[in-house]
Amino acid sequence: MSDRAVRGVVTLSASYGAGGGPVGRMLAERLGLPFFDRAIPVEVAQRMAVSLETVLAHDEKAETGMERFLTTMARLAVPLGPDPVVHDVGYSAETYKEQTEAVLRRVADTTGGVVLGRAGMLVLRGRPDVLSVRLDGPVAGRIARVMALEGIDEATARERQAQTDRARDAYVKSLYGARQDDPRLYHLILDSTVLELETCTDLIELAARARLGSRKPGWG
Repeated sequence: MSDRAVRGVVTLSASYGAGGGPVGRMLAERLGLPFFDRAIPVEVAQRMAVSLETVLAHDEKAETGMERFLTTMARLAVPLGPDPVVHDVGYSAETYKEQTEAVLRRVADTTGGVVLGRAGMLVLRGRPDVLSVRLDGPVAGRIARVMALEGIDEATARERQAQTDRARDAYVKSLYGARQDDPRLYHLILDSTVLELETCTDLIELAARARLGSRKPGWG
């Protein structure tokens, strides 16, 4: 395909084992766009002027399931380093939501990029410079892929699948009152358990170039 970069954002929503990370990284490289996943909670912490550990751990003290969920999601996305000092801040799920949305809008308004998760398809919905994609597939197929790629046993894979899918569903439902498997939220939905991840990337690249257009490398 063309090696020209595109201008805009591709949001990727992916269930556990559907290949969101590998597809997102391949797609970003092909389109000449930055890939946003682990960097998002880091910038949220910076915007809130607190340590990353505060963003990740403060929710454990909360009473609500939503706030406990946010901690789980953040830890799935960001590898923790040495424990920094945790400051007492007025942190809430709503604050996290607002700051995450601000990061996504900044990406859309500036560099563009391939954004994995964080309800990007809802936050950036309706923008002409956004393509929203969903990667999914039957649970059995997703578990088989994870077992093969990560070398883990079936029981471990099933446990991670249940926890991760439940957490991602809760994020979208609790913060936006939506379902992440709602087909109306996407321009393209692919079953990545029957299509190779590279084939999925090919199809998304084609759709992105058709919707977002291309620009030659070096253009502003």
